[in-house]
Amino acid sequence: MTISELEAVIEAILFASGDIVNIKSIAFATGEKEKTIKSVIENMADRLDERKSGVQIIQIEDGYQMCSRSEYFEFLKKIFKAPKRKVLSSTLLETLAIIAYKQPITRSQIEEIRGVSAEHSLNKLLEYNLIKEAGRLEGLGKPILFETTTEFLRYFGFSSIDALPENVADIESIKKEAEMEVESLRSV
Repeated sequence: MTISELEAVIEAILFASGDIVNIKSIAFATGEKEKTIKSVIENMADRLDERKSGVQIIQIEDGYQMCSRSEYFEFLKKIFKAPKRKVLSSTLLETLAIIAYKQPITRSQIEEIRGVSAEHSLNKLLEYNLIKEAGRLEGLGKPILFETTTEFLRYFGFSSIDALPENVADIESIKKEAEMEVESLRSV
């Protein structure tokens, strides 16, 4: 298979899936090595970025997804009757940040850090599929452990948990960005 044929096959797989497709599945479907698939996808993504295409290929953990660029959300919502974007209050963002950085973590550990009940926040974040149950902690009562999901990574544009910002300036920048987004969604 030539590189251009391989690109076409990968493009068709990512487009038809509409979700994250792991590199092993693409390699299996094409009969190519994972290293080759990764290189071809990265080249495709770079070309889409260079020409500022309306779609992009993003990496999420060990997989890839084709999706529309966030810059075109305003146009898409006019066509698709304002797709509902999850509005995250500062309370939800704070709880989500604690989970992201401390995962896996129990509800009581979250409440100890925040100083208030986290039940409502956890229920909302579970409903939005930004967190999930990650098992149970051994010990008294076997409390549920929570961790973030791939939807969390997609929502915030991270390729993996390792991509979370480490310094406070980055965290503040992301917090301001999220607050501006919440405000812009309220005005719609």
